[in-house]
Amino acid sequence: MTGQGESTAEQIRQDSLEAEARIREHIRQTPLDPSPWLSREGGCEVYLKLENLQITGSFKLRGASNRLLTLSPDEVRAGIVTASTGNHGSAVAYLLRALGWPGTVYVPRTISAAKLGALERLDATIEIYGEDGVEAENRAREVAEEDGQFYVSPYNDRQIVVGQGTVGLEIERQLEGVDAVIVPVGGGGLISGVAAVLKAANPEIEIIGCQPENSAVMYHSLQAGELLELESDPTLADGAAGGIERAAITFPICQQSVDDFVLVSEEEIRQGICHVLEKHHLLIEGAAALSVAGFLQNPGRFRDKRAVLLISGAKISLETLRSVLG
Repeated sequence: MTGQGESTAEQIRQDSLEAEARIREHIRQTPLDPSPWLSREGGCEVYLKLENLQITGSFKLRGASNRLLTLSPDEVRAGIVTASTGNHGSAVAYLLRALGWPGTVYVPRTISAAKLGALERLDATIEIYGEDGVEAENRAREVAEEDGQFYVSPYNDRQIVVGQGTVGLEIERQLEGVDAVIVPVGGGGLISGVAAVLKAANPEIEIIGCQPENSAVMYHSLQAGELLELESDPTLADGAAGGIERAAITFPICQQSVDDFVLVSEEEIRQGICHVLEKHHLLIEGAAALSVAGFLQNPGRFRDKRAVLLISGAKISLETLRSVLG
């Protein structure tokens, strides 16, 4: 674990406020748009937090910016290594190019063509290794330790978590009286930051995580009360797929601050992508569709409430999109 420090909701909120000021010039405040379609489905008010419109196409730019901008000059000179299924790597590569710093991104062989292409367009130094995010992460860590470089975790780093928490701060300013927030979950960096920030201000707000049935490591780990090593099947939500590092700081934060989890089938993910394209004219990736699919499993639970669905990213390959649209 890197970026250690207190991880109470109150402290994460305070640190997210500091992160927001630090990263402001490198990110954009994304829209919070009403969804008349989903509002009708649930008899409630539904809003979409559109992190798919973030500069690099996902929320990951927030955490990556905060982590890199808190490195010491010596850490920067030593070089930076990271691992990613795509979005975190693109965020790190974007910042490295903007700041003129050296670094390498490790990705698994299962990375989507869209996300690999995005990395290549950012002139990133790319190493392909392993079958999922955990194998790529382990290799990146080994290389960083051997060469004395700094490893930037996609989620298991406090500075990453508090950077992602800035999404929650924006939601608070953009909309009063939010009753529930639905968040896609992979390693848990996004939901940990958002949940802690929002719960510190309003303990009654409901935070709901959504994972693909084919890769639900966080869900099953929370059910078991400990982090599990589980195999994952292929999923359209590739950005939320794979295992979770042992001693991940996101696990206890999820235990403390996440109220419920929903597991989503591949067909529900496919329909979520199609629905958002048809109803909102927005292109989203499979992981981003998790929140929409999770809401649609039981829209009646939100009747007369005000709910925010976090749309986490936009990067879907043409090949995958064609298969989704049939």
